[in-house]
Amino acid sequence: MSPGAAGRLADFESFVAEQMSQLLGYAHALTGDRRHAEDLVQEALIRTGLAWHRVRRKDRPTAYVKTAILRLYLNERRRSSVPAAGYEVDNGAPDPGFTQVDEQDALKQALAKVPPKMRAVLVLRYLDGLPDDEIATALGCSRGTVRTQAARGLAKLRSAYLDGVTRHEA
Repeated sequence: MSPGAAGRLADFESFVAEQMSQLLGYAHALTGDRRHAEDLVQEALIRTGLAWHRVRRKDRPTAYVKTAILRLYLNERRRSSVPAAGYEVDNGAPDPGFTQVDEQDALKQALAKVPPKMRAVLVLRYLDGLPDDEIATALGCSRGTVRTQAARGLAKLRSAYLDGVTRHEA
């Protein structure tokens, strides 16, 4: 291995070590399933690693990987006739990347009822804090569609959450 390649590999490994927890949490918010999230992150990192010589020069390599995760997730949903997996409760050892997401089961169950594209808009807007223009670019749609998807997604989330809380209290 050449010294340049070794340096790039070390740089990539450092990036993965620093960002893994955040990437897993992001993918878990999209999928609601720990194993599916791990698979998406792994595939996105494989693709990123192969292009690391270009990606590392970008201003925001983490955003690049998150975009890869989002596209993999949405492409799976488009190709699959199987509905999105529900949010599972995993009793395995807690992972720091999932701790924040796993804390509120009622919210996870409600989010699982939001359609994938609406869920992606909500994750990009509220988890990543992206403006509508960037979300529209990431999803390949208009700003108006983003606003509509966000409003409808929040309404579905609110309704499903309140239904879940009401059922747990009864």
